Amino acid sequence: MSTNAIILLILAYFGVLIIISYFTGKEDSNDAFFKANKSAPWYLVAFGMIGASLSGVTFISVPGAVETKQFGYFQVVLGYFFGYLIIAYVLLPLYYKMNLTSIYTYLKERFGNTSYKTGSVAFLISRTVGAAFRLFLVAKVLQLLIFDSFSIPFPITVIITIALIWLYTFKGGIKTIIFTDTLQTLFMLISVVVTISFLASALDLNSISEIYSNVTDSKLSKIFFFEDSNDPQYFIKSFLAGIFITITMTGLDQDMMQKNLTCRNLKEAQKNMVSFSVILVFVNILFLALGLLLTQYAAQHGITAKKDDLFPTIAMLPEIGVITSAFFLLGLIAAAYSSADSALTSLTTSFCIDIIELDKKPQQDQKRVRKQIHVLFSFVLVVVIILFDLLFKDVSVIWELFKAAGYTYGPLLGLFAFGILTKKHIKDQFVWIIAIVAPIVSYLINMYSADLFNGYKIGFEILIVNGLLTFIGLLFISKKNTN
Repeated sequence: MSTNAIILLILAYFGVLIIISYFTGKEDSNDAFFKANKSAPWYLVAFGMIGASLSGVTFISVPGAVETKQFGYFQVVLGYFFGYLIIAYVLLPLYYKMNLTSIYTYLKERFGNTSYKTGSVAFLISRTVGAAFRLFLVAKVLQLLIFDSFSIPFPITVIITIALIWLYTFKGGIKTIIFTDTLQTLFMLISVVVTISFLASALDLNSISEIYSNVTDSKLSKIFFFEDSNDPQYFIKSFLAGIFITITMTGLDQDMMQKNLTCRNLKEAQKNMVSFSVILVFVNILFLALGLLLTQYAAQHGITAKKDDLFPTIAMLPEIGVITSAFFLLGLIAAAYSSADSALTSLTTSFCIDIIELDKKPQQDQKRVRKQIHVLFSFVLVVVIILFDLLFKDVSVIWELFKAAGYTYGPLLGLFAFGILTKKHIKDQFVWIIAIVAPIVSYLINMYSADLFNGYKIGFEILIVNGLLTFIGLLFISKKNTN
């Protein structure tokens, strides 16, 4: 595709999103922005959450990692499934019973104000890092495909990327996102199917059964790794990591839970979560199959691109055709923005509700303050993405994202687990110390794990270690008298 064609495609895409924003943002109220008036249909939320969960990181990094990681990522996906069931039947009933706008209000009711603020700050850091990783990836692709040809520097690309999100979310917030995410998920799934169809044809695979046989017969389709417990992809480590990644990055994450809390009632929210978890398993199988076909196509045609560069490089080759390239771009942008737009909204929500306690400000000032915070976090994301460009070169972003999550979400995991699994009260004023010390100790344990544990190398399960250290720390500051 020519540069001009790519620009027109992107402008048309965002034109559609802005039109949706216009109709869904007519009620420019805080209740609509934060909770969509608690009237969102559960099936729209479920479908839209597919795109929000996968993001541009999955879209690019999962297929790109097949060459080196095989289908080992599916072990993590199986863990995701069970994690979503825990969210549906343990966390959602709690959130709906308390009628929460921000899920971190639970920590205030359970422990006190310091725990509440600590949990909120942990989320703000976690989601800022996660959203920045996702947008960093799509910004790099847009830089390669469009902006390099105009000699536009990467920071300007990032500003344009964030400005587009702000443009269609600044009024409607979560109410707009529920509808835009549905559209974006649809584009993403069509993109994957179209690309698989092209690659199958190019590899002389003329039916679904032939594609299936090609995938199952390949050495790269190995799913389960039981041989070496020191391997980061060892099954038990990956499976447990998947469960806890889901609990923390979805169930303890204001971004993902804010969508669930827009459903009419608990039963519909649970329908959303269960149906979404089943669909997500099959969608990830599609991404892994796509990665295998991309790797085979690259080997057959002498393409040297690896990891996160593999899919974009092949998708934009002239021989791929305009239609496949167009759907790749639509899928990438849809996947990236379906997670990033809700992140910007949830960051705004958490900061307004949890940090500055917007509801305590004069009514006439609340909308103005909310919009100012929305702009503030847009600026923060720009700065963090530019920093990532300086720090991360030639990496598979999805693995870096999970590594970061292990440190930033660990305190949230420990706090919520302690609150739900025990009836103990704690010395609330010391919680912030535990939330700082636990990730630092986790990092040191991870760094020296091979020496400490006879060659055992910690992988994604650092999240579990971090949460456990937080839990133990809370035990140390618990009160003797629980009455």
